[in-house]
Amino acid sequence: MQTVPMTGYLEGGAIKTGVSGRAQLRSVESQRCRVGQSSLLQNVRCSLQQQRQIKAKAVEAPVRGQGLKESSAEVKSSSSDGQDPAAFTRDVIEREKKYVLQTYVRPDIVFTHAKGVRMWDAHGKEYLDFAAGIAVNSVGHSHPRWLAAVNEQAAVLTHTSNLFHTESGVNLAEKLVTNCAFADKAFFTNSGTEANEAAIKFARKYARVKAGIDPYDASASAASDIVCFSASFHGRTMGALALTYKEQYKTPFAPIMPGAKLATYQDLDSAAQVIKKGETCAVFVEPLQGEGGINTAHQGFLQGLRDLCDEAGALLVFDEVQCGLGRTGKLWAWEHFGVQPDMMTLAKPLAGGLPIGAVLVTQAVADVMSPGDHGSTFAGNPLVCHAAEAVVDIITEEGFLEDVTRKGEKLRAGLESALGSNPHVKQVRGLGLIVGVQLDVPAGDLCKKCWDAGLVVITAGKGDVVRLVPPLVVSDADIDLCIEMLSSIANEVLI
Repeated sequence: MQTVPMTGYLEGGAIKTGVSGRAQLRSVESQRCRVGQSSLLQNVRCSLQQQRQIKAKAVEAPVRGQGLKESSAEVKSSSSDGQDPAAFTRDVIEREKKYVLQTYVRPDIVFTHAKGVRMWDAHGKEYLDFAAGIAVNSVGHSHPRWLAAVNEQAAVLTHTSNLFHTESGVNLAEKLVTNCAFADKAFFTNSGTEANEAAIKFARKYARVKAGIDPYDASASAASDIVCFSASFHGRTMGALALTYKEQYKTPFAPIMPGAKLATYQDLDSAAQVIKKGETCAVFVEPLQGEGGINTAHQGFLQGLRDLCDEAGALLVFDEVQCGLGRTGKLWAWEHFGVQPDMMTLAKPLAGGLPIGAVLVTQAVADVMSPGDHGSTFAGNPLVCHAAEAVVDIITEEGFLEDVTRKGEKLRAGLESALGSNPHVKQVRGLGLIVGVQLDVPAGDLCKKCWDAGLVVITAGKGDVVRLVPPLVVSDADIDLCIEMLSSIANEVLI
């Protein structure tokens, strides 16, 4: 098969950035930037047994490095202290088990560098990234404009705390607010779960102020219940955790925050039973559930929630941590439905891989908050905000979102065609470039075989959904490659 070149900014020269230590693993041949598609397909066309045998085979890959032009010499896959790739990988994994709290189940892969929609491990093996760090790397790995923004800001001012004014945070807040029809103010956090924690606090104080009580009077009470939904995921800190559906996430840490009321997603009657005037202060809902299985809300459901909240005097909060900022083909997922919230939480893609979260609020919500009510040491620092400015600028460029919509339709149609005859594939669904393949069996084995072949996809839902959330800059050629790889592997695994 003819090698298909990687598109977009991958066809340019190397991006320059800092290199030290284990960055020696990132050595390559400069002309191999176009390797990729043919080598990945070759892996897929091997039998699964052969894939396991060649898993450690090195593939030369592109690199970035400050003061280092891409070398024309043959690359050595070795660590900075002379270890071979297998020894280096083994050492990292052993030390991770020794020193890092074991709350994750990771495969025996150590990624060393990435560019665009591709990543490479310590052996030099290439992977097509259709997970994007769980929908985080929306503009791809090391996008030149993002990288320039990070380097530019890191060179002049990284952090001051929120005790002082800096420009980048103001610039970012202005970009977010002016591009969001309902929003008047922004509050920055460091993650999605922190954004939801902030929204919980804002909603509860709003209810106390609107009830006419002194919000700082511990003996006074007001509406404080928060409604959430089946299959929801809002985070793992104690407030957001209370609004998250899976009991296994919550039970070991009981008692969790009181006042969470569960309703059934897409069921307005169920929601009406728990949204009550004088008791409910907010309703938290994802317009499109990512972790829950790529479930898209109906317009009537979201509009019904808006109406129920208005009747009860409660705030409607849209969690767009995973589905927001262009992922669905609209800047905000709620724009598909024409239903506006009072607050919206953001995080994953906002700073292109750096930690950030945000809450966008109406003026009515902003008016109840006072200095000292909430805060963060790191949130909204100049470095992450300047990086986020670059991401927002890229995503809001003319034609970008329309292209996401087109590519999402292409991906879903291709998967439906390629997988439609497999009896274990029940549905392909999603919006834009957040796509789920619903199986009637666990998806974990299929995902692992994809990793073996060099395709990174992950699970969702009850572990029976294959989740595809590639960088939004993914090319048509790479979408075709993903479809061919996934369907080929699925036809061997799902039998």
